[in-house]
Amino acid sequence: MITIVFCHPQTDSFCHRILNEITTVLTREGREYDVINLYGENYNPVLDSADLACWTSGNSSDPQSRQYAETLSKTTKIIFIFPIWWGAMPAMLKGFIDKSFIKGIVYDFTPEGSIMPCLSIDDTTLITTSEDDSELFGNYIMGCLAPMTLTPVGMNSAQWFNCDHISRKTGAERNNFITDVIAHIAR
Repeated sequence: MITIVFCHPQTDSFCHRILNEITTVLTREGREYDVINLYGENYNPVLDSADLACWTSGNSSDPQSRQYAETLSKTTKIIFIFPIWWGAMPAMLKGFIDKSFIKGIVYDFTPEGSIMPCLSIDDTTLITTSEDDSELFGNYIMGCLAPMTLTPVGMNSAQWFNCDHISRKTGAERNNFITDVIAHIAR
């Protein structure tokens, strides 16, 4: 199953348009997918003391986070769609990772204490928008987020697409970006 983790509060955003275009293609092709719409589902990203108390035992005090973790455990292809704000992912998405990457479902530890992946996702796609040049964020996305957060839990083969200078893009440039993303997703 394909899981799309979508993180943008505005339904008229370019990120939302990307989501709509992807889901339209997946539906037309009859492919099974699930959308985790963090803002649309009113997800609470705050890792509180109750969550932290459950963390070491692989439990969660938040049923929504547990449901998301279960969805991830059935995922074979994952797509993240989010804006880059202040040089990083939105706090909502960071909270999703903190709370939904649950021990025993998304990851575990080896007897030596190293992180061991519980997921087996061989196709990870990161789709972002930004105001600045893509080059400014490459180290963060492909040098930190993908290898240090996603790969250790089994989200492998990350590919990143960023529509930079988003507010200055023409309609044609935005359409070309979506065409490139759809070509990647449809393969």
